Amino acid sequence: MFAIMGGLIKLVSVDTPTELIVFFRNFFGFLLILPFILKRGLRHLATEIPRWHLARALFGLAAMYSFFYSINHIPLAESVLLSYTTPLFAPFLAYLILKEAISVRLIFAVILGFVGVVFLLNPDFRAFSWASLVALSSGLFASAAMTSIRKMSTSEPAIRIVFYYGFICTAVSAVPVLLIEQWPGVNILMTLLAVGAFATLGQYCLTKAYSMANVAQVGPFVYSTVVFASIIAWLFWQEIPSLFTGFGIFLVIIAGTLALRQTPVAGNGQ
Repeated sequence: MFAIMGGLIKLVSVDTPTELIVFFRNFFGFLLILPFILKRGLRHLATEIPRWHLARALFGLAAMYSFFYSINHIPLAESVLLSYTTPLFAPFLAYLILKEAISVRLIFAVILGFVGVVFLLNPDFRAFSWASLVALSSGLFASAAMTSIRKMSTSEPAIRIVFYYGFICTAVSAVPVLLIEQWPGVNILMTLLAVGAFATLGQYCLTKAYSMANVAQVGPFVYSTVVFASIIAWLFWQEIPSLFTGFGIFLVIIAGTLALRQTPVAGNGQ
């Protein structure tokens, strides 16, 4: 689901501003989940920690802007993988915010992962792209969003977190859209509707999986997104990873899998 979402974003990003893509991804996604939330009743939405809902939404929104921007400027598989570096940043944020200890194994996994990131960023810098750093920042922002969820999870049910995330992201991302003079046609709007649908379905599948098994079992399969994104990129844009990129992808996936077995923070902010 997430790989298809990335492919659709790459398809429309050539002629569509990132601000518009982010807004419609949130707007259509929020519309899809709204009936389920209303069915549960508005009384479930009362919260005593609005600042954490705001933090989770803003970090998630920053991750989304960064990821969607990078998709149009670097190969799809590379953009997806750099945005999935969440487990590499998560231990440090969990230590700073949640006061969770960091094991030696986790430190090794993080170091290994960032070695892979260096290969992804092209160590000779001849093909270096700032968009790669933007994609990497998406992983950092997504990690901050996931850490915020961990902070709230002791008192906030999932339905409440999902509602405020969708509502705040839609409201905030609507502001820059007001400055856009030319709106997309029907075909692009339908594609953006599909972006929101696949993103929401992907999040549902991921949430359902985590409800059936622990992070260590489910987390590694998150990286299947990179495999599917590579296939989509090869089929539609003839994007083939270089040797450096391929080796970097391998290291980051191994490191991310190891890190996921050591920390309960997983997923992404898209």
